[in-house]
Amino acid sequence: MSGDWPLGAVELKVLDLEREVAFYESFGLSRVSGDSEHAVLGAGGSPLLRLVALPGGLDRPRHTAGLFHFAILLPSEQELGGFLRRSLEERLPLTGTADHFVSQALYFDDAEGNGIEVYADRPRSEWQYPGGRLNIGTEHLDFERLLRIASTPEKKFSAGTVLGHMHLNVSDLDRSQSFYESLGMELMAEAGNVMRFLSWNGYHHHLGINLLEGRGAAPVTGDVRGLRGFQIGGLHGSRTDPDGILLEPPL
Repeated sequence: MSGDWPLGAVELKVLDLEREVAFYESFGLSRVSGDSEHAVLGAGGSPLLRLVALPGGLDRPRHTAGLFHFAILLPSEQELGGFLRRSLEERLPLTGTADHFVSQALYFDDAEGNGIEVYADRPRSEWQYPGGRLNIGTEHLDFERLLRIASTPEKKFSAGTVLGHMHLNVSDLDRSQSFYESLGMELMAEAGNVMRFLSWNGYHHHLGINLLEGRGAAPVTGDVRGLRGFQIGGLHGSRTDPDGILLEPPL
């Protein structure tokens, strides 16, 4: 999680900017900058999330591409345990939990239904590669252990917290994989015929893609709330992926 981390900030179009800013500040991000039309939030002074007001915007229809969730990567499992404790004490909108073998994860929805994952990685030495592919699975999260090792819960995420990965609903897995491979990613794992995980530099995944909104899902449009795009380090100029998601270099 150094300056070479490949992901910058994610950008969401929101229907109620004030409500969304209040949600994310209570969730653990700190406001970095903003005005009446946008807000940038982050951790340790580094931007992680950009919210842009979408006056008169529409709710996202079913069977459309876009955000499944964006993922906030914490520096340690002790901090994840502290955040779990705070989530339970403050009744944050926890929607699910999972042990993915390579990481431990908590899932939430924001005030407008955008999915959020908060997670911590396991050491790479513990990752397994049966059949040559990384084993990313899902099983019960050991709540009790996380709470036992938890650091003191803090109101804000610590410095070193980053946008760990993006997980997208797409219209065609092969087409999306080919596009992101052209940006230097490689396939790390698959889940049946509906989900794939790609990354740079052998990480478990910087990108998840899935068909949970159906094959041929409609592309992202500017008048619908939700994901606009995200930042990728080393990108020269803006690009748009096959589903209309904007990719930009960090500011």
